[in-house]
Amino acid sequence: MAPALIADDTENQVVAKTNGSSDTAGVTPLQAISQGVCLPGIPTFNTFEKQRQWMLEHMAGAFRVFARKGYTEGMSGHISVRDPEWSEAFWTNPLGRHFGLLRASDMILVNYDGTPIGGNRSRPANAAGFLIHSAIHQARPDVIAACHTHSVFGKAWSSFGRPLEMLNQDIAYLYGDAQAVYNEFGGVVLGEQGKEEARRMAEALGPRGKGMVLLNHGLLTVGGTVDEAAFLHCLMERACEVQLQVEAAAANGLEKKLISDKDAKFTFDLTSDPETLYWEFQPDLDYEDEMCGGA
Repeated sequence: MAPALIADDTENQVVAKTNGSSDTAGVTPLQAISQGVCLPGIPTFNTFEKQRQWMLEHMAGAFRVFARKGYTEGMSGHISVRDPEWSEAFWTNPLGRHFGLLRASDMILVNYDGTPIGGNRSRPANAAGFLIHSAIHQARPDVIAACHTHSVFGKAWSSFGRPLEMLNQDIAYLYGDAQAVYNEFGGVVLGEQGKEEARRMAEALGPRGKGMVLLNHGLLTVGGTVDEAAFLHCLMERACEVQLQVEAAAANGLEKKLISDKDAKFTFDLTSDPETLYWEFQPDLDYEDEMCGGA
């Protein structure tokens, strides 16, 4: 199928923040956080092929960042990215390949029936991962990417079945209904029972959820780019580590002080737009690209 044009150029214009003012009225969150010229927006492309390759390269980079941060656990963990041309199909990682070795060419394109229809078909996809990601993508057309791993602190905090508290500025990126909790655990997500559990996960995430604690399981995040979803996953994992440390200190008599709803919402509004969250991941991605020599 011939690619369709989806944008008229691949360059992003740099926008100067008005008068260098710290006033956030009338400027985008990304402009507000940029002192001077603004960071460029999310890249756009004039063919599906170029956009797809860019997405897959960032997807592979996200896996490598996750590997460096220690989010691997055997064959568990997966990322999905909705194809830019075929909206009812998504790319995911092959089963049994270490996150730190993945390249764009390793990814598998599967449709909502679970049939591999493109990419690398020399290995299977993760069946449990397919059910979870398929349910999320079908329930949320706005979700381009979803990340799930069995990271250490995510698993530890998930045993409480509680949302992360507004303990610091960073977790305010997931203020309010941007954070969800799935309070059931039915074992490995497989077969008809797994399909139903995956549907309930998508329902628990809700229409505006960006990050979710899965009881006795781990963390799941979504985003409008794989960069956004991956950054939020890293943020949630660190927030789980901090929350566990705070809980231990509070158990010894220290008082927790939470950010107020007003201040948490202000922080969320200023930091949780797609462009800002895309850029939040770029330092880790750039570092990983340098460390692996562009692999």
